[in-house]
Amino acid sequence: MDFGNILLNAFGEMISPTTAAYALAALGLAVHFGYSGLLNFGQAGFMAVGAYGYAISTLTFNAPLPVAVLVALLASVIFAIVLGIPTLRLRADYLAIVTIAAAEIVRYIVTTNGLTNVTGSANGLAAFEGGFYDLNPFLNDSYNVGPLAMSGRDLWIRVVGWSVVILACLLVWLLMRSPWGRVLKGIREDENAVRSLGKNVYAYKMQALVIGGILGSLAGIIFTLPRGAVQPANYATELTFFLYTCLLLGGMATVLGPVIGAMIFWVVLSLTQGLLYGAIEVGAITFLSNVQAGQLRYILVGVALMLLMVFRPQGVLGNKKELAFA
Repeated sequence: MDFGNILLNAFGEMISPTTAAYALAALGLAVHFGYSGLLNFGQAGFMAVGAYGYAISTLTFNAPLPVAVLVALLASVIFAIVLGIPTLRLRADYLAIVTIAAAEIVRYIVTTNGLTNVTGSANGLAAFEGGFYDLNPFLNDSYNVGPLAMSGRDLWIRVVGWSVVILACLLVWLLMRSPWGRVLKGIREDENAVRSLGKNVYAYKMQALVIGGILGSLAGIIFTLPRGAVQPANYATELTFFLYTCLLLGGMATVLGPVIGAMIFWVVLSLTQGLLYGAIEVGAITFLSNVQAGQLRYILVGVALMLLMVFRPQGVLGNKKELAFA
């Protein structure tokens, strides 16, 4: 069993663009649930809207990169408003039901055979990332990031992905320290008390839903660029649950918590997969196949999350005081 290679792969996952996308989407959930108390179970839908908005704008309308990104963000804003108008005046569980259903509706719409020319149906869309990589300043050589070697293309998407995460964290930190953020926290704790002070609770909730949705849309773009393809199967309901796992691991009402949680999530998945596959390869484990081991790693992550909820429910960076509203 090559422990050095296992650790190297885990380090690669920790700084991968997929981890950056998960961190960004989980940060959006922190705005929704951690700071505002909005139970959004459809963050995968926002990611799908962002990814397809970017891909369709590029392939169908030949839009340049800034326009394609803007279209994706506007699509997520519209999606948030459509979800928020009928639900934000109701109890939180109604928003949860609507968002999880809306995310599935988006996935089924892009899978529809009648829209194959636009969305690619179940096969999805590909070859739309050229405009992004045309801006790549790194030569097509091998670069070393610590012990990890990568191409200029891989380095470029990592630099962009994590730069967006850093900027998003800074933005959320500033927002939550502002009077606007303090009103959101008040709504999370007791929205009737905030309403009695003359604040428009509905408007604040809508703004939080839009901001978190925009972060999810950006995450969808970053998530799909390294693959060079966007497929509906990647945006199923379990993606939202993985994002909540990242959020809970790091801390619900923190800025860096979702980032740390995403890193922990993917490092643990990589380590467990490497150890299980290595044990199978050397014959230490004979009752599992590689496919079964791939599923077992999610079970182990689930057990770790259960233990975390028992011994540190506030997450790695969270504060117990932030759990009072739950």
